[in-house]
Amino acid sequence: MAPPAQSQRSPSPSQPSGKGEVSDLKMQLRQLAGSRAPGTDDSKRDLFKKVISYMTIGIDVSSVFSEMVMCSATSDIVLKKMCYLYVGNYAKYNPDLALLTINFLQRDCNDQDPIIRGLALRSLASLRVPNLVEYLVSPLAAGLKDSNTYVRMIASVGVLKLYHISASTCLDADFPQLLKHLLLNDPDPQVVANSLSALQEIWGTAASSEEAAREREGLISKPVIYYLLNRIKDFSEWAQCTVLELVSKYAPPDSNEIFDIMNLLEDRLQHANGAVVLATIKLFLQLTLSMTDVHQQVYERIKAPLLTLVSSGSPEQSYAVLSHLHLLVMRAPMLFASDYKHLYCQYNEPFYVKKLKLEMLTAVFLVVFTLVLAVLAIKVTELCEYAANVDIPIARESIRAVGKIALEQYDVNAIVDRLLQFLEMEKDYVTAETLVLVKDLLRKYPQWSHDCIAVIGNISSNNVQEPKAKAALIWMLGEYAQDMQDAPYALEGLVDEWEDEPSPEVRLHLLTAVMKCFFRRPPETQKALGSALAAGLADMHQDVHDRALFYYRLLQHNVSVANSVVNPTKQAVSVFADTQSSEIKDRIFDEFNSLSVLYQKLNAKAVLDPTTFQQKWRQLPVSTSQEVSISPQGVAAMTSPQVLVRHMQQLHCIHCIASGGQAPNFKLFFFAQKADEPSSNFLVECVVNLSTSKAHIKIKVDDETASQAFSALFQSAFSNFGKA
Repeated sequence: MAPPAQSQRSPSPSQPSGKGEVSDLKMQLRQLAGSRAPGTDDSKRDLFKKVISYMTIGIDVSSVFSEMVMCSATSDIVLKKMCYLYVGNYAKYNPDLALLTINFLQRDCNDQDPIIRGLALRSLASLRVPNLVEYLVSPLAAGLKDSNTYVRMIASVGVLKLYHISASTCLDADFPQLLKHLLLNDPDPQVVANSLSALQEIWGTAASSEEAAREREGLISKPVIYYLLNRIKDFSEWAQCTVLELVSKYAPPDSNEIFDIMNLLEDRLQHANGAVVLATIKLFLQLTLSMTDVHQQVYERIKAPLLTLVSSGSPEQSYAVLSHLHLLVMRAPMLFASDYKHLYCQYNEPFYVKKLKLEMLTAVFLVVFTLVLAVLAIKVTELCEYAANVDIPIARESIRAVGKIALEQYDVNAIVDRLLQFLEMEKDYVTAETLVLVKDLLRKYPQWSHDCIAVIGNISSNNVQEPKAKAALIWMLGEYAQDMQDAPYALEGLVDEWEDEPSPEVRLHLLTAVMKCFFRRPPETQKALGSALAAGLADMHQDVHDRALFYYRLLQHNVSVANSVVNPTKQAVSVFADTQSSEIKDRIFDEFNSLSVLYQKLNAKAVLDPTTFQQKWRQLPVSTSQEVSISPQGVAAMTSPQVLVRHMQQLHCIHCIASGGQAPNFKLFFFAQKADEPSSNFLVECVVNLSTSKAHIKIKVDDETASQAFSALFQSAFSNFGKA
C-alpha cells in the first residue's frame, strides 16, 4: 500500500514550526541588542512583530524576556510600544522577570519625549505586581506634576491602578489629594475627567472609610459641581456623562439653583450623542421630582430629543432610547398621547424595537380611551393590522396589546369583537395567543362569557397545539361546561389522548376541567372522569399524580364537599400576578440611564446610605444577639477588616458600611437587602476579637419573619471565612 500523500501546504510564516524557531528569535534578538549599525531598528521591528504575533496566538515566548528588555534601549517609539505590550503581558505571570524591566521603564519615565514618558508610565502602572509598587510611587508623583498633558492623563489613571494593587501605598503617598488638585486646577479637560473618574472609584471602593465618606461629600459640594458644569462643553462625550452623573447626586438648596443648573445644561438636550442626552434627562427629572408643575414641563421638553434619537440612530441605539422612553410612557402616558404616531412600527425594524413600541402604544391607548373613544378605535385598528404581520413574534405581541386594552376597559365591546375576530384568521399562533387572552378576559370580566363562549365553542382542540393555549381552552371547557353543548365530549376526547399529551400543565388543567364538568353535567362526564382519574393516578409526573389522588380521595370522602372545593364561588380577578408593581417601576425610574431600564429589572446590588443605616439602627430592636467562633484559618486570614469585607460582599452579597479598629480587635457594620424587596433591610454589628477567636454579632431587621434565615446565612458566611 502506498504511503499517504504529504500535505503540500507550507506552514504560515506567522506561526513557528517548533520550539527551535523561538530559540532562533532569541539568538537574533541577542545579536541586535547592542548593535548600532544602520537598519538595526528595522530588523528589531521585524523580530518584535514575530514575538508579538506568537504571543497573540497563545505561544509561550517568555524565554525571550531578557532579550526584549535589552533591545528596548532605542528611541524608536514603535519598538517601545511593542516592547511595553510584551512586558505588560508577561510581567504579571513572572514577577521575577518583571523586576528586570524596572530600570528601563524608570529610565523611560524621565525621557525627553513626552510620548515615551507617558507610555513608560502606563506600562509601569500596568505591571500589577504587588512587590514592585515601591518603584511606581516616584514616577507617578512626577507624572502628576509633568508639564505635558498626555503624561498627566496617564498618571491620573495610574493612581487608580496603584490603588487596586496596594490601597495603603496609594493613600500613604497622598495621591488622592494630588488628583483633587488636578481636578480643580488642571487646564486640560481630559486630565480633569480622568482625575474625577479615579477619585470616584477610589472613594467608592473604600465605602467603609469615614475619610471616604467625607471625600465623596466633597466631590458633590457646590464649588466642585459648579466648576465642572461651567467646563462641561470642554469635556469629551464620555466625560460629560461622568460629570452629569455626579451632578445628579447633588441636592440644590432652592429652586433658583435648580433653574440655574437646568438653564446651563439646556443645550445638552440637543447633543448628537444619545448618552449625553439621557444623562441630561436623568438629571432634569431628578432635580424636579419635588416640583410637580416643573416636572411635567420637563416631560414635555424631553419628548422631542428622545423621539429624534429614536428615529435617527441605529436599531441598537433606538432600542436603548426606546427603553427609557418606555419607562417614561409607563409613568406619564397622557403626555405622549399626541405623539402616538411616532410609536407606530416600521416594516424594517427589528423585533425587539417593535415589541417595545407595541407596549408603549398599549399604555398610551389605555389613557386616550378615557377621553376619546373614537380615537381609540382608530388606534386599536392599527394594532389589529399588526396581528396579520408576517413577523410571527410581532403578531403575537400585537394580539397581547389588544388583549391588554380589553382587560383594562371593561365596556369596550368593539375591542372584544376585534379580539374574537382573530380566531377567524385560522393561523395557529394567532389562535393560541387569542385563547390565552380570552381566558384572562373571562377571569376578570365573567359578564362577557356569553359572547366569548359562542365563538370558543366552535374551536376544535385538535387545532390547538401550544400548551398554554390548549390549557386555556380546557379551562374554558370546564368553567363554562353548562353553556357549551359539546364540552363533555370535547373533554372526553382529550382524556382519550392522555398518553399522547406531553405537557404536564395541560394534563393538570384537564383533570380539573373534567371534575368541574362532572358536577355540572354528571351523566355525560362520568366516564371521562373515571378515565381521567385512572390516567392521572398512573401518571409519572408527581404533580399530576398528586392532583388525581387528591380528587379521588375527595370524591370518596364527600361529593358535595368535592363540589364546593372544585367549583367555589368565584370573584373576578382584579390584578394579575405578572403585573409589575408600581414600587418596582419607581425604583427602576431611580436607576434611569442604566442597564436596569433596558432589562426592566432592579440592580441586584444593595444600596443603603450611612445616614439611613444610623437611623434604622437606632429605631429597630435587636432581633438576634449571639457569639460565634472564628476558624483558625479565618484568624490567620484576617490581617485587616477589608479582607473580611471582600469575602462577605463578593461571595454573599452582604455589604460593609463602616469598619475600624486594630488587631486583634475589629468592629464592622454590615447590611443586606432582599433581592425582590429592596425596602427590607438586614443590619449587622460585628465585633471581632482575634485573640479569643470569637465574634459577637447583633442583627436588626425590618422583617422579623426573615430574621432567622438571615442569621443562619450570616453565620454560615462568617464561619467559611478563610477556608478554601
